Parts: sequence; structure tokens; C-alpha cells
Amino acid sequence: MLFTNLFTHWGMGHSFGWVASQFVTILLFDVMLLVSIAFLLLADRKIWAAVQMRRGPNVVGPFGLLQTFADLFKFLFKEVIIPAGSNKVVFMLAPLVTVTLAFAGWAVVPWDNHWVVADINVGILYLFAMSSLGVYGIIMAGWASNSKYPFLSALRAAAQMVSYEVSIGFVIITVLLYAGSLNLSDIVRAQQTTGTLSFLHWNMFSILFPMLPIFFVSALAETNRPPFDLVEAESELVAGFFVEYSSTPFLLFFLGEYLSIVLMCAMCAILFLGGWLPPLNIAPFTWLPGAAWLFLKICFFFFMFAMVKAMVPRYRYDQLMRLGWKVFLPTSLLWVVVTGAYVLFVRPHL
Repeated sequence: MLFTNLFTHWGMGHSFGWVASQFVTILLFDVMLLVSIAFLLLADRKIWAAVQMRRGPNVVGPFGLLQTFADLFKFLFKEVIIPAGSNKVVFMLAPLVTVTLAFAGWAVVPWDNHWVVADINVGILYLFAMSSLGVYGIIMAGWASNSKYPFLSALRAAAQMVSYEVSIGFVIITVLLYAGSLNLSDIVRAQQTTGTLSFLHWNMFSILFPMLPIFFVSALAETNRPPFDLVEAESELVAGFFVEYSSTPFLLFFLGEYLSIVLMCAMCAILFLGGWLPPLNIAPFTWLPGAAWLFLKICFFFFMFAMVKAMVPRYRYDQLMRLGWKVFLPTSLLWVVVTGAYVLFVRPHL
């Protein structure tokens, strides 16, 4: 709205002013998101190094703070190598599809009250659709490479991501039943209260408490994050679906993966930890803007992702499938029924 009024004041029509304001808003948001990803990636490497009693990146810039930007320039200026036997069009489209879908998912994430690029009423369905389509980039890369290792990785990705999307879907259904809305901003507002101990009204401390660990572990599997990185297991698949990629296409896959990881951290915070809401409705907690609280919660969940990567050994593939279909699916399906019964019969009388 601020940019719309500004462009209209400069003599532009309202329609053109709205389009220009949306363009500027998305551009600023994407720049801030990319800078945040750069430092979260550095934090991931530092945490992993600390667990293994190493220093981690510490040469480029003070305390290694510019290491990620050095890696960026390295990838941008390297030669792009395309295998001779590959399907070149699909081979080059795959990383673009991956990173585009990863960016698109952030359009409906609310950073504060009315601070969202697209505040649509079916935001949670849109987000689920974007995360589901993400598997296509991996399948395209695995098939177009014309190599057995990427192809096996693509087959694993299809099975793994579809399996855990089912669990994520049922967890999301419990949240929208409890909140009564598909709008992510409304889901956060449903966790708001005027009491001092506002964190007690978050979904994590309600009947939905078992759904947070299921969603968290399913998010690890959905983003191919250790200990569920069977898609890119170095011991048997060299580097997985992007083993034939180099330079900027590899960078796009890497960026898409971390965009999806941070998006899942944001979803954990929005669905279960109150999104932009402070834990206590008293000063100095209320002095921080909502976007700062959401970012702190994202950092907390990213730290948990990093610790799991550093400490938990990789699952076997049969263990991965068994956990998804025999544990998470029945539990989340049962909790859909429990949540529906609670909302229909119990909550009206409380």
C-alpha cells in the first residue's frame, strides 16, 4: 500500500502504480531473503563444524562471514558443463524449475499483520501445491542427465517426497480444522490472545502438540535433509540427482534446497509457534516488530535442522518408508479425527 500511494503520487495511474509497487515489494523481499539465506547457510556450516569440534569457515571476511558470497562468485564464474548424452533443454530447465518453485512458495508467508506479498484465502493450499511440484525439478534433472546415478536418485526422490507429503498434508488439515481457515495470516491470528502468557495459546500447547514433531521430521524428509538425504546419498549415488551439474545450475539447485528448508522452518513457526506473535504480551517483548519474532523462530527451527544434520546417522531406505507409511500416516490420520471431534463437540462447551 505504501509503494502504491507513492507511485500514484508521482503521477502514475492507480493500476500501473499497483503493478510497480508489487514489483518493488517482491524485489526487496527476494533480496532480503537471499541475504538471509547466505548467512543461514554459513550458520549451518558453523554449527556442523562446532559439533565436530572444528572451526568451520573462518578465512574470507571477519569470522568467515563472507564465505558464502565467495562461494557464490566461484559458482557464477565457473564453466557450465553439459553432458554430451543429456537432454540439454530439460537438463537446463530442471534447476530453473526448482529455484522458481522454491521462491514462489514464499509469496504467501506472512511476516507480520498484513505484511505478506499475496494474502490469499487458500494460502496453505497454494503452499502445499508449490512444495509438491518441487519434486519435478529433481525428476527432470535425474532423467535428463542420462546417467544411472541421477536416475536412481530421481526415483528415490519421487517415492520419498510423495510419501512424506501425505503426512504433511494431514498435519496441515489438523491445523486448518483447529484454526477454521486456509489463510496463513488467519491461522496466526487464531493463536493470538490478550493474556500475558500469550505463548500458551499457540497451537504447540493445544491438542495439536503431537503434530509438530511429525511435521518437523516430515519436513526433513520433504527437503531431502539428513538423516533422510537418501536422494543425494554420497556412499551409493555419488552426489544424487545433480551429480552431472556444475557452476550456476548447481548453485540454483543448492539455493532451491535451502529456500525450501527455510520455508519449512517458517511453516513450523506459523502453524505451531504463533508466527509473528511475541511469546509474552509485555514489554520488552512487545517492542520487537512481528517480522523480527518470526525471523527468530525461523532461526530456532533452522538450528534444530542443523543439529539433526550434524548428529543423527542416515536412515536406510526401508526404514525411511516404514516411518512415513506405518508411523506418521496412521498417527496424523487419527489426529485429524481427534481434532475434528474436539472442534465439533468439546471446544464449544469450554
